[in-house]
Amino acid sequence: MTPRPILYCLSATLAVAIAQPPGRAHAASEATGDPASMVDPRIGTGGPGHTFPGATVPFGMIQPSPDTAMPEFHHAYDWAGGYQYNDPTIMGFSHTHFSGAGHSDLGDVLMMPVSGDVRLEPGDPAKPQSGYRSRFSHTTEVEHPGYYAVTLDDYAVRAELTAGLRVGWHRYTFPTDKPAHVLLDLRPSIYDYPGKVLWARLRVRQDGTISGCRTTRGWAPGRTLCFAIRFSRPMTAHTLYNRETNVTYRGFRGPGNAPTDPTLQNGRAIEAVFDFGKLDAPLGAKVAISPVSETNAIANLDTEGQGWDFDARHAEATATWNRTLSVIDVAGTPDQRTQFYTALYHALLAPTLSMDANGDYRGPDQEIHKAKGFGFYSTWSTWDVYRAQQPLMALLRPDMSTQFVRSLIAAQQASPVGLLPVWSYQGLETWCMTGYHAVPIIADAYLAGVRGFDADAALNAMVASATSPAYGDLSDYMKLGYVPIDKEAEGGSKTLEYAYDDWSLARMARAMGRTRIAEQFEKRAGNWRNAWDPQTGFMRARLSTGAFHTPFDPAAAAYGSDYTEGNAWQYLWFVPQDVPGLIATIGGDAKFIARLDELFDTRVDPAQFKNVEDISGLIGWYAHGNEPGHHIAYLYDYAGAPWKTQQRLRQIMESQYNAHPDGLAGNDDLGQTSAWYLFTALGFYPVAPGSNDYTIGRPFVPRATIHLPNGRTFTMTADHLDAAHPYVATVTLNGRPQDLLHLRHGDILKGGELHFVMQAEPKPR
Repeated sequence: MTPRPILYCLSATLAVAIAQPPGRAHAASEATGDPASMVDPRIGTGGPGHTFPGATVPFGMIQPSPDTAMPEFHHAYDWAGGYQYNDPTIMGFSHTHFSGAGHSDLGDVLMMPVSGDVRLEPGDPAKPQSGYRSRFSHTTEVEHPGYYAVTLDDYAVRAELTAGLRVGWHRYTFPTDKPAHVLLDLRPSIYDYPGKVLWARLRVRQDGTISGCRTTRGWAPGRTLCFAIRFSRPMTAHTLYNRETNVTYRGFRGPGNAPTDPTLQNGRAIEAVFDFGKLDAPLGAKVAISPVSETNAIANLDTEGQGWDFDARHAEATATWNRTLSVIDVAGTPDQRTQFYTALYHALLAPTLSMDANGDYRGPDQEIHKAKGFGFYSTWSTWDVYRAQQPLMALLRPDMSTQFVRSLIAAQQASPVGLLPVWSYQGLETWCMTGYHAVPIIADAYLAGVRGFDADAALNAMVASATSPAYGDLSDYMKLGYVPIDKEAEGGSKTLEYAYDDWSLARMARAMGRTRIAEQFEKRAGNWRNAWDPQTGFMRARLSTGAFHTPFDPAAAAYGSDYTEGNAWQYLWFVPQDVPGLIATIGGDAKFIARLDELFDTRVDPAQFKNVEDISGLIGWYAHGNEPGHHIAYLYDYAGAPWKTQQRLRQIMESQYNAHPDGLAGNDDLGQTSAWYLFTALGFYPVAPGSNDYTIGRPFVPRATIHLPNGRTFTMTADHLDAAHPYVATVTLNGRPQDLLHLRHGDILKGGELHFVMQAEPKPR
């Protein structure tokens, strides 16, 4: 998902079951070490991956992590995760981050440990010691799931971070010969610009607890995030600054560490410095956040922030990750296992919990709601994650899928316009991206057997989202069978996306026995044919008159054009619900294969997409760095050329992924790019979520065992898997030849073995 201009996104039409899989504990891995030890959180922190290296737990609400830059909004794309591997300085450690998103925001509650003199501005990264940011070296960094550490060279401070569900833990080791301070800056954010902070409040309470809130007009306008902080040692003094009005409060500590002066600041540019004198032992800090209130942030800290044993909290985070990652045991080379477990780690970061310990959460109506019997999760990049990340959760973690679906329903019921989330976080909607892709998330989960939610309420929410005339010109879509480009930007791709979403809705309605709804949306699922232009051989946008939009250039791509983050070459294939129909429309197997070859083999200058940043990872016209094409390599299977799917998968895996900071060719988009890797490494992929089918490709690891939530195991094995044997000779399921190149979800749930034998030469069918 690309970082659309904020005005575009904002003006577009309209105690929780979390950390570990249920059931028995599993063996950590099939090779050496526990699975968490194989994860490298640096992967994706360089280039366009947009991941962050800091500490968090699976689906956790808080993500303390280093920020290397918080640039102005028109330069913010590369820093969507707050950190770029090649940056030379760290600005501080903030507590909220997206993993791999194509848009910037968050970066709340920025803290920076400082020894010696304190500077109040971040400074210029190119001018050392011009501000409070510090130089650092990657040689001092340690990154593991649930833990991050680095030495801040300009202060000789060792900073360590770990995390629980709602509380982030810091440990700072200062030099003993200089005064120790902690700076708190409530001005900056990821995706920063003047005036973003609408209001902030900061206070030091009688017991030494620091608390506050701030409201921003960022990607989700009017977002409020509150926090509470405690330190392990008494402050000797503290100073609160309003940098806009130049009002300063300086407080000293009295008996019992109580402040002797009023210590409250309100405004749009609030900053603070907390003084500790010279320290002969590390300083601890714990930070809780709340999307609701300061009171709830303090309660979260009281509930989940007991004691000061940083090492114990680190051990708990590591143990949580080991339990969670052990849902799959994978064998392979060290690089293969690192890539696999890092991809699994990234796929388990979102959606994130957005609910306080007492059950309070903020809904899209900005009202406070109470969750009863479920955890409320937000951070929904539905345009991305419906494709593979959420189907992966339905397979591996149906317990979490239940929570996610209940969260989607709750958000729809609290929505001022009655719609399911499109791209939301911390409960609030951004209206960024297209389609109503929460619909296939719910449908795929239901059809995969996920239960524990009100299916009737879910279907009602899905129908409401698919029939709202206020959203994405659905009024014309329902009348004309397509989205007219003269009424709605990107009408060509929206027509295709809506048709797929309609199909998934129909599938769930049919499974529920809701025949009238099923028939209505089965008919709408065929609307993709209204985008087909037989004269050019592409899917195109139409005008309200029915004529195709001209001029037409299949290579053209721009925001607000006929297509969403793509061109005609990339959207030709977006009919996952009816691939046989698409093949027939294009002219049969041979022509379909030839067009696919043309897609991959055409020489394309990446510079032509310089204004559409997310079209990356190019192989010909195929762009693996963006999601609309993630199913395309598997389409050769449907036309009788599985060896070509195997060729293309190898091409993609070898060119788009590696075990280095630049190891993702595009945004990870909350785990979608990583989920593609995981499914592909296992040898199959959900081309059409909601179908209950996986399309078989080829494996990229020699053995993997999935520990299913029903207590069974499903194992994939591959003989002769090496560079000299890239093609599949045979596939068997529990010893029986697998003639069809599809694997049913139910076959996996029964347990057993999917066995590949690889060979050197292609095997035409």
